[in-house]
Parts: sequence; structure tokens; C-alpha cells
Amino acid sequence: MDKLYVALGDSMSIDDYAGGAGRGAASLLHRNRDADFPDWADRDLTAAGYAVRVLARDGALTADVIERQLPSVQGPVDLVTVTMGGNDLLSVYGDDSAAAAVVGRVEAQAEGVLVRLRRIVGRDCRIVVTTVYDPSDGTGAVPGSGLASWGRGPHWIRTLNAVLISAAGRHGAVVADVHAAFHGHGVTAGDPARSDARPADRDLWFCGVVEPNAWGAHHIRATWWEALTALT
Repeated sequence: MDKLYVALGDSMSIDDYAGGAGRGAASLLHRNRDADFPDWADRDLTAAGYAVRVLARDGALTADVIERQLPSVQGPVDLVTVTMGGNDLLSVYGDDSAAAAVVGRVEAQAEGVLVRLRRIVGRDCRIVVTTVYDPSDGTGAVPGSGLASWGRGPHWIRTLNAVLISAAGRHGAVVADVHAAFHGHGVTAGDPARSDARPADRDLWFCGVVEPNAWGAHHIRATWWEALTALT
């Protein structure tokens, strides 16, 4: 029987913004696209005998992971990746008071996600919790987006990530620090607001302001892979 990998969360995990089927982060973790990433040939879960279920959905909030995605998870499961929290914070963009409340809510909900997930998959399943990236590269501004600058936005992203990291630690999950990996690949590399899924400049990892393009999806996958490799 194949091992099973389940991807939970939001658009950081999915194919939609990376250029189509098989190109998103969860898809690449499962099966590398050798033509695009030849250095990653055979570094995927398919080579280790995994099947995949991608339950992550575009626009998902942390509450959606609990209410809509977790009920579809059934054991045995050997690996789970989780991307959550970014859309919750984006929903209150520019409002510091609301952001503080959102971080508190995500803290409670992330705890709920991991408690329930552990109950379903057991202690031996590997769980990867993913930090949220910042397309402004710490500046609080994405000039091409049409959005006003949010000076404390990077602070709230870091605060959100601290909450996710803490929850991961309490439940035996490994952290994939996508926030750190993506720094310098947003506004300082180009225009994250552009819609091109496969820009010529592979140093730009965003499209549509907050979505991972093809190169971003690869680097989310790479950060997951490195976090998992560190466990062995």
C-alpha cells in the first residue's frame, strides 16, 4: 500500500497560481517536474512510494482548515503539510487593532487544527507547519498592488508566524520557515503584483501580490523538503 501525503491549507499549497496542474508546492513535493527543476529529479515523495491528497483551497482561512478540510482526513496518513493564517491576516489588511485580534484567533484555531490532526493521524505522522511569507520584504508596501502601505504589516506577519511556530512545537510538528526563505524575493526582486506565473526572472517568487508563482511554489516545496530532511 502507498504511503499517504495530505496537503492542508490555502493557496500557498495549490497549483492555481503556479501555472497549472502539477506545478504547485504540494504537487511538486509529491512529484517533481524534472523539465523545470532538473536538480530535483528523484527528490520527491513519489520516489518514496507516496500517494497525495491536496485538500488545500484558494482563499482558505484557518477556520476552513478546521471545518472543511480536516473532516476529509482519514488515517492512515504518513505526512501532512499545513499552510494557514495568511488569508486571516490579509482579511484585515491595514487595521492594526483587527490584526491583533486575528492573530489571537489564529493562535486558538491553529491549536485546534493540530490537536484534531494529531488525533486523526497519530503520533508517528510527520506534520509540517509553514510560516507565512511577506511580499513586501519587510517594507510594508507593494507599490504595484494598489494597496496602501501598511507600516506594521511585517510586524503582524512575524507575530503570526511566532504563533504558528509555538503551536508546531507543542504538537511535535516541524516548522518550514517559508517567511525566511522568501525574504528578498518580493518587492526587492521585482513586482509581486504581476500576474505572470512563470516570469523570466526566477528571483521573483510572487504573482498577484500574495500568491506563489511557479518559482515560489518550488521554493515552498524546497523548504518543506529541507524541514523533513532535517528530521532524518
